[in-house]
This record gives sequence, C-alpha cells and structure tokens, in this order.
Amino acid sequence: MLKGKNIVLGITGGIAAYKSPAIVSKLRKQGANVKVIMTPSATEFITPLTMQTVSNNVVHITLFDQLKNMDVEHVSLAKWADLILVAPASANTIAKFANGICDNLLTTVLLAGRSKIVFAPAMNTFMLNHPATKKNIETLKGFGVVVLKTKTDILACNEYGDGKMLEPEEIVELVDLELTEKDLCGKRFVITSGPTIEAIDPVRYITNHSSGKMGYALAREAKARGAEVVLISGPTAITPPAVDTFIRVQSTAQMFKAVEEHFANCDVLIKAAAPADYAPLNYSENKIKKTDTEGTDSGFHEIKLKKNPDIAKHFGAIKGTRILVGFAAESTDEITYGLRKLREKNMDFIVVNNITKEGAGFKSDTNIVSIIDKNKNIEHFDTMHKVELAKIIISKVKELL
Repeated sequence: MLKGKNIVLGITGGIAAYKSPAIVSKLRKQGANVKVIMTPSATEFITPLTMQTVSNNVVHITLFDQLKNMDVEHVSLAKWADLILVAPASANTIAKFANGICDNLLTTVLLAGRSKIVFAPAMNTFMLNHPATKKNIETLKGFGVVVLKTKTDILACNEYGDGKMLEPEEIVELVDLELTEKDLCGKRFVITSGPTIEAIDPVRYITNHSSGKMGYALAREAKARGAEVVLISGPTAITPPAVDTFIRVQSTAQMFKAVEEHFANCDVLIKAAAPADYAPLNYSENKIKKTDTEGTDSGFHEIKLKKNPDIAKHFGAIKGTRILVGFAAESTDEITYGLRKLREKNMDFIVVNNITKEGAGFKSDTNIVSIIDKNKNIEHFDTMHKVELAKIIISKVKELL
C-alpha cells in the first residue's frame, strides 16, 4: 500500500480530468498524502473545490499566487513529493516538459522535481500518434519519466482509437508499483489463485467459493517488488493485476499443466488457489435432465467422482531448492490440519485460516490467519486486509531466498 507516501497530482486540461477525483480517492484510501496542482485549463473541466474536497488539501493553480507561507511554492511542492503523477497528461504539457518550458505552476514543479515522475496521457488518437508527440514522449522516457500506456476505445471526440487514459485503479496500481522497493529483482514467482471448476455437463459444474483476491494480492505485491510473476488463475470476477504472464484456466487438470509448464524456471511457487479435489468421473455431452429414462423424476441423481491431481503435493515432492508456500482453508482444527498439510506436501510454510470466523471467508477483503513454518513455528495474525497480508507473506518468502 501507499501508506505515508507523498504524491503530487498534476491535472491538465482534458475531458479525462473527470477521473482525477477518483484517482485522489483511491490514493488516499491506500494511505497516501495527496496535494493537487491544476493547470488553468484543467479548471475548465473540473473545479478546484472538488479536488480540494477529495484531497483534503489546498489546490495549487497559479504560479505567482500570493505567498501563504515563506516557502517558494514550486520548490516546496517538488521537495515534498515522493512521486509526481500527471493524470491526465495533455499533449501540450508533455511537449512543454519535454522541452524544458515551465510557464505554469505544474511545469515549474516538474522541472524542479527530484522524485519519480509518472505521466498518464490522454488525448485524441491523431494527437497521440503525431510524430511531435511521439518524439516528446521518447524524450520524457529518456529523462526517466514513466509514461503509461493509453487504451484504445471511443474517445471524447467520438473517434475510435488509442489515446484514452487508463482507469483510476490501474493508475494507482502502477503508482504503487513505482514506489515499492524492488528487493525481488531476478526472482521468478509462479502463483496460483482462485477456484477451479469441474464440468458435469454443458450447463453444470462443481466449484467452491474462492474469489482469487488473496492470490491476486500476492501476485501484485511480488511484481511490485521486482519479481517476474506468472499468475495462473481459475475463474474469478476481479480484474487481474499487471503481471508478466497471466494464464486463465478452468479445471484442476489445466491448472496442474500450467504450473508444470512454468515450474522448472521458477524460484517460488505459491499455491493460493483452491483447486477442486474431485471431478466427475464421466462428463455428459448433453444436459442431464431431471427425469430418468422412464420419464419420472426420481428425486436424486448420482454423480461419481474421481480424484484430481494434488498440485501442491506433486510439486512439493520435486521442488528441490525452490520455495513452496501453501494455503489451508479449514472450518475446524486449522492448526492441526495445517501442520499435516505442511509436512505431507513438503512446504516451506503454510498460511491457514478458519473460514467460519467473521472477516476470514473466501470472498472477504480481509483474512484472519496463522502462518506455520517447517520448524513448526506459528505466528497468529488478527483481521487484516489481504493486501497487507500479501506484504507479510512475500516478505517471509524474501527471507528464505
């Protein structure tokens, strides 16, 4: 998370400025302190009062405003910031900064900056693809500025093409990525997440309540800290994080195969998924009807199951010097079952929880866990957000590498 980080958000003139309040809100929810600079053009699209309200700070607009204190404003803001984010970044501001022009407060702060700078462009597709803009963006990258990609979509001018600014949650995630210490560079993680589904017929399947939130948080944290991340996910309803390789699977067999393909080149395997232990012995090509062959409803239908491969156990047996982290969701005696699973599957440590506790369920944003290592040391953690728990787990992995 961005707790305690100081971020200056620069807003330039463009319709995408309507997303800026959401960016500030999401930054503050992650614990960041935000100060806003608006260009005069930006105030035509969104009011300073709105940005003052969401940031809980005075909004800075005019370069030669009356001094509110003895600080030189553009220097003090530049010194204060851990990161300067410009979102939206117009073609005009990109051109000015690329050429060292500082004729407003934002460009002056940028030129006086000594922290990371991130630009989130937003403009008409022809403006974006003009040789001058392309050259200016490359110049900014040469300065060390991070220039985010844009999306292809219907733009405000009703033209279809590249130039749409990323969504607030995507921008905040990338800001977090830039501000996180890169202590896992060169390490390769394979992380599994979410449930798997086992088809009964074309309509029905067996699955569980896993949401994928924990695995996605782990993948996001590992990537933010510089690792190369392969995320293998069953069906989920949440947006995957930005990782190096994302693989979507359905069944446990597919998840096993995906892990097998990437296992040889990984340093760490984190089994955060909840793969189905069993699959139907026979798949029906046609929808199974409620009535039996005689046309009567017997009130029940028997489905024979076969055991799925145990992914954690298989790779635990051949892991060698790799780190293996597992999870156990139990409804009773979680420590006892966790210790057994840790031993049987040759894990380095296991994260166990009791799904019956409030705040520890599959679909919850929070969890209540105990972490058991292979020496049977046990640490208990009270209710915390899965994002924070991911930081703890990845840090424990780092200690073992």
